[in-house]
Amino acid sequence: MRLELRGITKRFGSLVANDHIDLTIEPGEIHALLGENGAGKTTLMNVLYGLTQPDEGQIVVDGEPVRFRTPGHAIRAGIGMVHQHFMLIPVFTVAENVMLGVERTKRLGFLDRRRARRDVQELSKRYGLAVDPDAVVEDLPVGVQQRVEIIKALLRQANVLILDEPTAVLTPQEIEDLFGVMRSLRDSGRSIVFITHKLKEVKAVADRITVIRRGRVVTTTTPAATEAELASLMVGRPVMLRVDKGPSRPGAPVLEVRDLRVLDDRGQTVVDGVTFGVRAGEIVAVAGVQGNGQTELTEAIMGLRPVAGGSIRVNGREMVGRSPREVLMAGVGYVPEDRQHDGLIVDFSVADNLILDMYHRPPFASGPSLRPRVVQESARQRSEEFDVRLTSIDDPASALSGGNQQKLVLARELSRPIQLFVAAQPTRGVDVGSTEFLHRRIVQQRDSGVAVLIVSSELDEVISLADRIAVMYRGRITGIVPPDTPREQIGLLMAGAGATGDGAVPPGRRPAASEGSVAVGEAEPTRRPR
Repeated sequence: MRLELRGITKRFGSLVANDHIDLTIEPGEIHALLGENGAGKTTLMNVLYGLTQPDEGQIVVDGEPVRFRTPGHAIRAGIGMVHQHFMLIPVFTVAENVMLGVERTKRLGFLDRRRARRDVQELSKRYGLAVDPDAVVEDLPVGVQQRVEIIKALLRQANVLILDEPTAVLTPQEIEDLFGVMRSLRDSGRSIVFITHKLKEVKAVADRITVIRRGRVVTTTTPAATEAELASLMVGRPVMLRVDKGPSRPGAPVLEVRDLRVLDDRGQTVVDGVTFGVRAGEIVAVAGVQGNGQTELTEAIMGLRPVAGGSIRVNGREMVGRSPREVLMAGVGYVPEDRQHDGLIVDFSVADNLILDMYHRPPFASGPSLRPRVVQESARQRSEEFDVRLTSIDDPASALSGGNQQKLVLARELSRPIQLFVAAQPTRGVDVGSTEFLHRRIVQQRDSGVAVLIVSSELDEVISLADRIAVMYRGRITGIVPPDTPREQIGLLMAGAGATGDGAVPPGRRPAASEGSVAVGEAEPTRRPR
């Protein structure tokens, strides 16, 4: 199926999200749509999928103009879409989710669940998706949930599959698996529109690349273009793809974690005897495949999750048992890994989100009352300083792109005096230009004397930002190494192998945490039940 978008224009008030965009998707190709957050990529695909109606332009399928007034029209024309935030019902099985909306029945009107299971098994086997039709969706890893969305589209006979930021929440291994699925689909004659802002991934999997900047097509090129060239086309200026930072000058210890033990929601130990510290004026990055206790570690530090044992001190004050507000008021800034659920109240305005942790204190409050003019003026200054691209500070946070939502969280947390900055996945789902900006602000915090703890599953980010790298595997720290450590050695630590170098500990011996030092747990972690 050959698909053309001709002169597509979409306005939201004074904002022109798509400005006379022309795009052609050929049969059997992976066509990457590359651009900054807010460039108009998702809006364009929403037009194609019938979720939004264009103000101008037309869609042409195999030479015939069509109009998709609803997603149902697009689906019947052979177009499927996997959204960045999945459209699945968590308590349903895979087969039940896949058959939803296209239910087949047996005699007497009973659902044909056996047929649904067979459909899932057949598609899963044909395209190497490896999905159990009887699994409950909420029990599946994110990468497998994404495959369920792909199966849903394939069952509806999609010839063109739109993948909107499909790698934003995947581990490196899940990304590789996804790319294998994408190549398999392409080789079967299907076309894939791959919406992303990640340069390495575009070069790895795309056949053609169309770059969009501020709602307009800049160029269509091939993966032969360098990352620096693509980044410059995206942003409109040269972009530094590596973090520019000088050597750290560590000061006094700010964060001290000793023998920390944390349980997950099922009562299993997910942080197991972790000991480390962060000094003023340094960045310690926690690396590891997501799901090895990093999330629970940051939640425990912030008072969001109970601690089963051990100690967490900030500037010598015990934080275990304190509320999140008390932790924040102790001089801690926090960027959670899920900005939509934990970092923002998306139905609140941009201005209100910028004072979520300070609304009860001067200058934003006078007694029990807010001071709206002060809130508004502060919001304008912060959104400008942090380059939050928006139409109005009175718009809900949900109206912002993912990258601008992330900058909004960062603007709030770094616009008050802090001594410890904890950031989990600080650039997840953020484009190359915004990543450069966010990295620069994080380094500025370090250079101003703030202790910085970063948790990231992006190894490139960890190596670029960190002054020291602590690697977690199955709830324990397997080693702490300098950022110039070979990737292969860091990879071994991420897989649970013993460390050598700075922070290494022989198997079976737990180090003492000297004042302000960063120690590690046992090098050979005990396998815990899953």
